[in-house]
Amino acid sequence: MSLFWQTLICGLLLGGVYALIAIGMTLIMGVMKIINLAHGALVMIGMYITYVCFHYWGIDPYIAIFISMPALFFLGCLIQKYSINVLIGKESILPENQVLLTVGIMLVLTETMRLIFGSDYKSVHTSYTGTSFFIGDVSVSIPMAISFVIAMVFTYALHIFLTKTDIGRSIRATAQDKEAAILMGVNTNKITIVTFGLGSALAAAGGTLLVPIYYLFPDIGHAFVAKSFIITILGGMGSTMGALFGGLTLGIAESFGATYISMELKDVVGFVIFIIVLLFLPGGFKSLTKR
Repeated sequence: MSLFWQTLICGLLLGGVYALIAIGMTLIMGVMKIINLAHGALVMIGMYITYVCFHYWGIDPYIAIFISMPALFFLGCLIQKYSINVLIGKESILPENQVLLTVGIMLVLTETMRLIFGSDYKSVHTSYTGTSFFIGDVSVSIPMAISFVIAMVFTYALHIFLTKTDIGRSIRATAQDKEAAILMGVNTNKITIVTFGLGSALAAAGGTLLVPIYYLFPDIGHAFVAKSFIITILGGMGSTMGALFGGLTLGIAESFGATYISMELKDVVGFVIFIIVLLFLPGGFKSLTKR
């Protein structure tokens, strides 16, 4: 029975960080109605910033979050303002050009990191790496627990920001009906820039929280964009709370898959859930609350 609880707790802790990363994607998808396939690359950039802060400046990974988040917010705003916004509204043969643009951005960011750092695997080893505490017979990783707590704090802070601030309400209004928001005086161009920057900052936060418990290489972003997309579909596009439940669900599913099926097949479990949701619950968990 202890193996069951061990697996469940590990899945919950990892799923909380997954959720934080996916919330950034669901914000961007909700406001801009495009799939940001560069999201995983932004996670990867955040991880490399944390790696540099630790190895060259001796900054603890959890402190480096205050460097990686502003840096990625600025980068996200630049990407949105000078690339995606330029493409919006232009006539093109392929209406999916905005999505293709994010693929190009992903490739540029990935290859830039490969040029700078190489393709070899890197990791961060701190004084608390590999440490744990016990709840009964269940071992809980201290870095995973810290990452989970910080992820939940950021998730709650984002919820307050979106519901209690003027900018947050403008983001929600733009996501619900962009034309109506414009009529109400919302500067939607500014909101899309801020939203992309915010989504990028959350991606950086998730990447930073994963550095003490994960390995790092330039192509790692591909895995996280897939996970973020699955969570966004599970939770319902534009729903932050849905993304939280989706992230926890994916984390638990991967953990149980790795324990009871095979470590090599743990990612397959998530894709199976993704297909089932698309077939039987296309609106995600969010649609259940409307019934």
